[in-house]
Amino acid sequence: MIEVHEHDPNLLIETNIDKPDIRFFDIRRPPFDVYGFYKYETEPEFHRLPTDVAAATSAGVAYNEREPAGGRVRFSTDSPYIAISVEYIHLGRSSYTTLEATGGFDLYEDFPNGISESRFLKAFPPPYSTDKKYEQVVNLRDPKKRYFTINFPIHSVVKNVYIGIAESSYLGGGAKYRNRLPVVVYGSSIVHGTGPSRPGLTYTNILSRRLNLDILNLGFSGDAKAEQAIVDYMGKLPMSIFVCDYDYNAPDAEYLLKTHKAMYDSFREHQPLTPYIMISEPDAAGSRSAPGRRDVIIDTFRHARELGDKNAYYIDGETFFLGRDEGDCTIDGTHPNDLGNSLMADGIERVLRKILAEGNCLE
Repeated sequence: MIEVHEHDPNLLIETNIDKPDIRFFDIRRPPFDVYGFYKYETEPEFHRLPTDVAAATSAGVAYNEREPAGGRVRFSTDSPYIAISVEYIHLGRSSYTTLEATGGFDLYEDFPNGISESRFLKAFPPPYSTDKKYEQVVNLRDPKKRYFTINFPIHSVVKNVYIGIAESSYLGGGAKYRNRLPVVVYGSSIVHGTGPSRPGLTYTNILSRRLNLDILNLGFSGDAKAEQAIVDYMGKLPMSIFVCDYDYNAPDAEYLLKTHKAMYDSFREHQPLTPYIMISEPDAAGSRSAPGRRDVIIDTFRHARELGDKNAYYIDGETFFLGRDEGDCTIDGTHPNDLGNSLMADGIERVLRKILAEGNCLE
């Protein structure tokens, strides 16, 4: 059988690293800057929640929080190449999306002088035969000191990540985000990242690049249902902005009615001033029109405003995909693809920029 890369050498994945001067570094140690994880320096794998909070929430969250969606490592180097060596506990695979998305990493160059947003350079897709470990190298043009971000995979469980550079090269910290406290995004598989073709194209990662924001992804596929254990945990998390986007995981409007306003009220007990963005489910060409569910979220927003909360915001998910391409924004009628995630980022970006411009968040 002829492999695809035999027709197109651009698709060949180089896994044999022939670099006699290479030296690998553990990203858990300085000078790397790691974002999106709970106590990554000491945990044996990369978690997004404390295990006791996850277990108290649900079995599904206890598994999904181990998937490193939204995790990032930032650093600087003048090495002529960048390599990664990855050890998995579980490498996720899916019929609906790419192995590059579920188990791969991707590399961006950052521009800390603010001239432009981060720029995609190359992906680190694991070979299809990969199971527990792989290594890969990306050669860089015009070696000079530059800043980089590597995004973690969406649906795998990762034990260790090492970055390799030329032994004589400089290695330093990454570009700094504008916010000291993260933006926390809580939600469904759409937040988690199911759908795009590689990790950097989830809407949370797109927003992080466009606005130079540290964003903590607390999306849990099928399992974000505003359980009290995780609501209490998030209410006590230091953050600059909170985004509530779990509509799609609520079984029905009645469940939303029981949990959505209650979650807002509970959060406000801990954080009365943190900007709170409520998002209703994206409606892909009318595939799941749910006016009853949307009404519940609008009612929560009205409740907040009636309490005098000027830091509450509502985004209508029905507006994300309007236009000639609205039927082409998902992989399955539910989960946004690359286009869908970009359009969601467009809609949410406008509100985030408004909040940042008004100076209403703790940065």
